[in-house]
Amino acid sequence: MQLTPNERRVLSALHDLKRSMPAELAGRSDLNPDALMQSAFLLNEKGLTEIHESVTEIYTLTEEGSEYAGSGLPERQILSYLQSCSGKVTIPDLKDKFPPAMVGISMGWLRRKKWAAIVDGVVVPAGDAAPERGADEELLKTLHEEGVLTEDAQEKELKDLIKRKLVDVAERKERTIAITEEGIKLAGEIACQPDIDEIVQLTSEVIRSRRWENIRAYDIHAPVPRRACAKIHPYQRLIDQMRRILLDMGFTEIKGDIVQSSFWNFDALFQPQDHPAREMQDTFYLDSEAELPEFYGKVRDVHEFGGDTGSTGWGGRWSKELARKEVLRTHTTAITIKHLADNPDPPKKAFCIDRVYRREAIDPTHTPEFEQLEGVVMDPGVSFANLLGYLVEFYHHIGFKDVRFRPGYFPYTEPSVEPEVYVEGLGWVELGGAGIFREEVTAPLGIECPVLAWGLGVSRVAMLRLGLRDLRKLYQSDIDWLRESPVCV
Repeated sequence: MQLTPNERRVLSALHDLKRSMPAELAGRSDLNPDALMQSAFLLNEKGLTEIHESVTEIYTLTEEGSEYAGSGLPERQILSYLQSCSGKVTIPDLKDKFPPAMVGISMGWLRRKKWAAIVDGVVVPAGDAAPERGADEELLKTLHEEGVLTEDAQEKELKDLIKRKLVDVAERKERTIAITEEGIKLAGEIACQPDIDEIVQLTSEVIRSRRWENIRAYDIHAPVPRRACAKIHPYQRLIDQMRRILLDMGFTEIKGDIVQSSFWNFDALFQPQDHPAREMQDTFYLDSEAELPEFYGKVRDVHEFGGDTGSTGWGGRWSKELARKEVLRTHTTAITIKHLADNPDPPKKAFCIDRVYRREAIDPTHTPEFEQLEGVVMDPGVSFANLLGYLVEFYHHIGFKDVRFRPGYFPYTEPSVEPEVYVEGLGWVELGGAGIFREEVTAPLGIECPVLAWGLGVSRVAMLRLGLRDLRKLYQSDIDWLRESPVCV
């Protein structure tokens, strides 16, 4: 039987000791603890040693338990106070004397131990029913004096102290290594053999010398530990893929501020000032205001009576004060519309992938902040058919083969559609909104040609691509999920 040098040393040391703890055996064999246990387990697999394990529970006092070991359990402190008082004591009286939380804890244990009762609101001690020191108090004293306890004495009281978080419990694992009869026999043979220099690394010199007999044997079928390689977060990888697709399609990426005025976030998009989406329960408003652009009057006129567009507008009186209020942007359309206002001359192809914020209750499909993708194309020659073509091309590159559209409604586009993709097992899933900006949106900005616009929630695409059922998984620091997620999906 072929043994490594370390296995030989462990077996020789065990031949004299017969049975040993790892620390003693490591000293005898002149090995560090890790190398010793590795050799001991290898010898165990060969039937030359036996490894016995035992688990002992260790009990120690918590910080609160140490405090009560010195001052007494809450119920003991309250009882001592009651016995020292000559008059009637109510619970409010106790809360004036002791911390309210301590009084609440002690009342339950006083009744449970039958040390006191509450009669007509008065706390009455139960005569001589309370012992001088209970079993749980004895345990606290022992732990306080000895530091640790390994016995299971007074098991019920010990469990109560653990439930009260006065005692911590931990496990201590101990190993004993013993030599078998076959190990003793082989150890005797090893003692009569000369030491052999084992070859642990295969070199060209070893191959040329053909000294095969001293090469350490390796199990080529032994499982190897998995290595967690460095890689980009799956969600970031998908965002980067979307960005690359749009750049390859000729779009320019734009960025904007997280904080936007209500004017750019709502009014410039012809969203009425009494629209439900502008309420406090849906939008994060800030305690600040922004200046309006010089042409805000044209947007006001479009809202009130349609301006020069031929529209009737929304009617009513448009509020400049409401338009100046700043918000955390609720969509990236605020970025693209401002970009068009600053660059009204065609042609333009731009997109924005960034985070937006809405007052949403957190659940598996909603979070108050998420990523949104927005794209616009401004050119005299584009049409609704071009918009559908852009969307089909984009979704195909993302990995969705089947795409269809159904009519939709948005305050700032007409006509409008909602793209849907087919997902195996889920059917048709809606993945955003699209349309052509209404004249009420483009005319006040000085834009005189069609503008195609579309957007989608990036996180919804991520859930479909990554097979997630909970949106929150994208934002949690779950290292196991990150390591297991495939690089290519």
